[in-house]
Amino acid sequence: GQTLYPPIVPRGTDMYVMVRDGQRLDTLAHQYYGDPGMWWVIAQANNITRGTIFVPPGTQLRIPQDTAKIETALEKINTER
Repeated sequence: GQTLYPPIVPRGTDMYVMVRDGQRLDTLAHQYYGDPGMWWVIAQANNITRGTIFVPPGTQLRIPQDTAKIETALEKINTER
C-alpha cells in the first residue's frame, strides 16, 4: 500500500533555508540529514504534495531537526493499519 506520512508540526528547533538554484528535496535532505532518502521529511513539513523533489529557487523551506521523533511517528502510523 501507499506510505502514510505523519504531520510534522513546527518546533523551535526547526531551521529555515532559502532554496538555491539546482537544489532539490533529496539534495537538501542529504545536506541536512546525511540521507537523501529523508526528502519526504522536508516535503511533509512544507506541505509539498505534488510528488516532485524539485522546488523553485527562492522558496523558503522549513527543515525539521527532530528526525528521530518523525521517523518513530512514520513507523507507528504505518504499522497500525
